[in-house]
Amino acid sequence: MSRQIVVVTAVHAPSARYLPEAYTSLCAQELPGGWEWHWVIQEDGTTDDVRPYVPDDVRVTFRQGRPGGPGVARTLALAHAAGEYVKVLDADDRLAPGALARDLAALEGDPEIGWTTSRVLDLLPDGTTVGFPGDPADGPLERGDVLAYWRANDFRAPVHPASLCVRRELLTALGGWMALPASEDTGLLIALDAVSRGWFSAEVGLFYRKWDGQATGQAAHTDPVERRARMAVVEARARALAAFGWHHPAAPA
Repeated sequence: MSRQIVVVTAVHAPSARYLPEAYTSLCAQELPGGWEWHWVIQEDGTTDDVRPYVPDDVRVTFRQGRPGGPGVARTLALAHAAGEYVKVLDADDRLAPGALARDLAALEGDPEIGWTTSRVLDLLPDGTTVGFPGDPADGPLERGDVLAYWRANDFRAPVHPASLCVRRELLTALGGWMALPASEDTGLLIALDAVSRGWFSAEVGLFYRKWDGQATGQAAHTDPVERRARMAVVEARARALAAFGWHHPAAPA
């Protein structure tokens, strides 16, 4: 029986038109023997606008729910995620070749690694891509590394949460994505960093689409009052988790 990596995608009506490109990038992934992917697409809403873009594939599950933001949609999608690992793929992004295989290699190769991220390139409207300097070295990220960098660099993480792949049990233990109007994925990343070693792949794992309708491009996302509140909650959660002393993998009883 094949083992599964579950790819979770939150989608709303404006981003649905990009699902076919995400699907193409997923179909191009080559997995190790004995592995398969299952794509769970969760609409943040109950419109009639998303379903026409959902691929007709037995490996794809489509669900809807009342609007609550991408974090709520992704967390609801976990109800349909039976695999050992959960990979994030936003509706408007594309996986790079080999991304899933590299995630699996890191997680299967070291039981102390709880999550992985990878190098991300911005995908611009004209089809060109742009990278960024300052990525970590290829290899493990020790607990607390991401928080320290994030705190010292105006709340900007050294790795991109949109490229996250995580052990399902660890993800559910932390309650999924944070209940925030934005930065819910950064909040999860910082919490994971507090309780588990991570891994960064220096090979490109994701093409992050830049377009006018994306949530992170809206004025509300950068409102300074709300942003300070979001970051305060994210940091407080991470520091509390670290102070409790629990970490992955848990010590034997």
